[in-house]
Amino acid sequence: MSDSRTTTDHDQIREWVEARGGHPARVRDTGEGDGDGILRIDFEPQADGLERIDWDDWFATFEESELAFLHQDSAKDGAASRFNKLVSRNS
Repeated sequence: MSDSRTTTDHDQIREWVEARGGHPARVRDTGEGDGDGILRIDFEPQADGLERIDWDDWFATFEESELAFLHQDSAKDGAASRFNKLVSRNS
């Protein structure tokens, strides 16, 4: 596996996600109101149990929860990687 990086920069996160055909999402039925809940990045085809939300709501919850975006740019074979994980900024 190639090296992974962590960022909190909204523009970098959005660019990485959209370059891979991803969408901001949350786990269905995990929050109340817009943007609340357990965040995920969803790729096609849409995963069962995920609800797509807009970037503003996703980033509001991201900041409120003090998360960071751990991601891998490319796989060992050089192909674009979709590996990502949300982690605590305090880790």
